[in-house]
Amino acid sequence: MTQPPLSHLPPNTNTAAPAPLAELRGVATGRGLPPLQDVNFVLQSGEAWLISGPNGGGKSTFLKLLRGELSPIRGSRRYLLDGQERTSAVRARQALALISPEQEAFYLTRDWAQTVSDVLLSGLSGDALRLWEAEAEALARRDEVAAQLNLGGLLERDFRTLSHGQRRRALLGRALMSRPAALLLDEFTDGLSVAARAELRGVLEALWRAGTAIVLVTHRPEEAPRLGWRHARVEAGRLTLDAAPPTTMPRPHSFSLPAPTTTGQVLVQLKEAEVYRNGHHALGPLSWTWREGQHWLVTGENGSGKSTLARLIAGAFHPALGGSVTRPFLRRDLLSERQRQIGLIGAEVAIRQRRDWTGLEVIGSAFGGTEGFSHPLTPGERRDVEQLAGKLGASDLLERPADTLSQGQLRRLLLARALVHRPRLLILDEGLDFLDAASRAEVMTLLMERMRGGTSLLVIAHREEDAPPGLTHHLRLEAGKILEETT
Repeated sequence: MTQPPLSHLPPNTNTAAPAPLAELRGVATGRGLPPLQDVNFVLQSGEAWLISGPNGGGKSTFLKLLRGELSPIRGSRRYLLDGQERTSAVRARQALALISPEQEAFYLTRDWAQTVSDVLLSGLSGDALRLWEAEAEALARRDEVAAQLNLGGLLERDFRTLSHGQRRRALLGRALMSRPAALLLDEFTDGLSVAARAELRGVLEALWRAGTAIVLVTHRPEEAPRLGWRHARVEAGRLTLDAAPPTTMPRPHSFSLPAPTTTGQVLVQLKEAEVYRNGHHALGPLSWTWREGQHWLVTGENGSGKSTLARLIAGAFHPALGGSVTRPFLRRDLLSERQRQIGLIGAEVAIRQRRDWTGLEVIGSAFGGTEGFSHPLTPGERRDVEQLAGKLGASDLLERPADTLSQGQLRRLLLARALVHRPRLLILDEGLDFLDAASRAEVMTLLMERMRGGTSLLVIAHREEDAPPGLTHHLRLEAGKILEETT
């Protein structure tokens, strides 16, 4: 199969007067809980919209409706693209490029390798996979986008071996390949380091100045690019235009914990540990000790090895020959025992959950230390699940299938899963991503309670406000090695 032509993808400039790209009138959807109702919205070329609202309110559903991935059951939707009015969404799916967690999950769950180059080139056709042979013109566009986003050194890397932030950058590159008229960004800044956010913020600002419309769904309005934003809010399936700008939540006050010692019981010890992922050197050699009473903050740029370290500690990865990981606090260092005693939250954990499970099954699987199946819960276990779900505002999610939930709602269930069996160690790898401000405050309070109760915490975070007060040690990684270790 030959590559799609580029002639129908003119450079996007801001010389023309604003024109409607997409228009929704009285639209309702049959999918999504809650479904969208009576949506009226016009996206003009060159506009910038910041969409806020609570978890599960319908924000991601709105983006899918606007792009044409969902069809309305009532009302009208039309597009004005290439000078033609259309009701079909076929062209809109290329002209209105979407970047979402679901796209990331698609590539991570494939059983065959897709390089970053493959992912970028697939953006020309709008297909998920590159099913055609790239010719010179397509390769030149790929190299142009790679230079724009600093992806040149990653082009031959398997997408599955990238860090969360690197994957976001690659998906932005994929979206830009076809020179879209609009970018639809769903929680785009989650998982990005401070430096990466600043770099990509500049890219988005330049695209907007050149005439590309931007629609950003975010729970982190303070991280949005400096654009001429109009604000809308989606809550309980209703869209409110020209809403008040969202506010941010204050960081919790500090609290006291017993002073850590250098003689406490060793919980985890790494000696010259190295990890390779699909042939790529991801971490090490690294020697490090985690003792009882220590609560760690781990930082570093995207690709520095933070998530690999988290999964190595939890036992999802094993060190290469010559290195070792020991967990002396475990009675038997078996996978099932590790999963019962170590709570882990991260992007990969969310992707591995069975989508037909109810919220009760997602949380309850923690008691058996399993993924993929859950044993029947005892009355006491069910009571623990229900109590913790109540603390996290997730009681209404217990009977819902996971595939009907927003990313933020699923993250609340996974936090409950990591906490419900009161693990000895708790590892949060960007654990507060996708949560609205109120949910983040609830989780922070719960984390502080567990730290007081004896749970040892390790937090991987790019934001100071995502690290609870009371952390005692700081580990900074660079290129898979320890750059700095402080108390």
